[in-house]
Amino acid sequence: MSTLYADGFPEREVRARARAGTAEVFPAPDGYGDGGGLYGAGAGASPAPGGQPPHGPDALDRLRIVPPVFMPRRLEKLIDLGREPSYEDVELGGTTGGFTTALPLYLSAFGSTRAGSGDLALAATRQAARLGLPVVIGENMVPVHGYRRGEGDGVRSALLERIAVYAQTVPDGLGGVVVQQSTEDADSEVWNLLYSDPGTRALRDSGRLGFELKVGQGAKPGLGGMTVVGAGEAGRLAGRFAVHDVFGDPDRWLRCATPGTFTEEIVRQQLRFMRNNFPLARTWVKFHPGRDIGRAAAAAWAAGADAVTVDGAEGGTGWAPRVFLDQVGLPLGECLRRIGTPAGDLLATGRIWEGGRAVRALALGARAVGLGRAALLAVDEDPGHGLERLVDALALELRLLVGALGKYRTGDLDPADLWDPAAAPAPGGAALPAGDRP
Repeated sequence: MSTLYADGFPEREVRARARAGTAEVFPAPDGYGDGGGLYGAGAGASPAPGGQPPHGPDALDRLRIVPPVFMPRRLEKLIDLGREPSYEDVELGGTTGGFTTALPLYLSAFGSTRAGSGDLALAATRQAARLGLPVVIGENMVPVHGYRRGEGDGVRSALLERIAVYAQTVPDGLGGVVVQQSTEDADSEVWNLLYSDPGTRALRDSGRLGFELKVGQGAKPGLGGMTVVGAGEAGRLAGRFAVHDVFGDPDRWLRCATPGTFTEEIVRQQLRFMRNNFPLARTWVKFHPGRDIGRAAAAAWAAGADAVTVDGAEGGTGWAPRVFLDQVGLPLGECLRRIGTPAGDLLATGRIWEGGRAVRALALGARAVGLGRAALLAVDEDPGHGLERLVDALALELRLLVGALGKYRTGDLDPADLWDPAAAPAPGGAALPAGDRP
């Protein structure tokens, strides 16, 4: 029985590390995969009273959406329609990273985690296809699950099964599938296999296949992919990945992928390689929320990327050390501020689940926003239609908010539609909009 206590100090966390050692660097593995845990910002923090994580609004959520009094674009719409416009007249369709879409949304990568590569991922893929949303399929799917076309036994590997479900379901002319590649994927020649696979030919030839160079992710900037695996799987994967005993449990091992090494020139050369070797595929690149994100995005667009994805520090879904979940990487709002006016299609992810946060990201320059944990939770609630209902609600909020701003296309949103309470006051005492800070 301890007699020491330390008010104002993280005593509980220190005692937990003294008991469990390296296992406490990560969230409890009992909640991983089949346990149903999805991880992101807040998951690494100490629970507040009542067991709830101490979530609070980040800088993006603190921005207020501020409709003007005078609305010249509404007048333009009125003249065009010959009647007063309503929120139902807001157009949400357009292009995202080279794909035609009905909404400024896409399905973010889930990776090779159990939650992201099983039945829930298939359900999310099927519903995203029905909605005509682009779908990103994450890294390490082939190194972990293999590449089987289903010849003979009829069983396709997880990656090809998701692509097949999408291709069979998506309406003509809408959406697209984007497949990430990391260092281990490159060793497995994932893009080469997919580009020549008969199962992807229809998507490829219709301009609805894309490849995404994964430089990093929001949940763990600077680290590669991580998952918890059993002893048997750890032995099977040890030749491709680093496998470590950090949990003190012979049935739970940490599988680590390498993060890859990138410089500005390496990114340029990689994108040129992608464009030259896979001319029919769209070229995307995903960056973690690094302090030089503006420079990185500019380099990618200059090299011809069809889309740059920025994953804010609020991003989640996968497995990450606790300290990374709450203490590493720039928040999404700061990433968008540092990028400024995009030179190409900018895609944003990080705790997107409702229309307000989506509108803020779109107003700060994003062309579309990604659904990750929200999508998995929606299909977990209803594998048949949960994601569709979530997207219906989000789309309604988008139309209501964009229409309230006196605009009728999401591409017309800009930083003047936002007000930052923390910004310096303008001359005369008025607060500056988010985009007009000195």
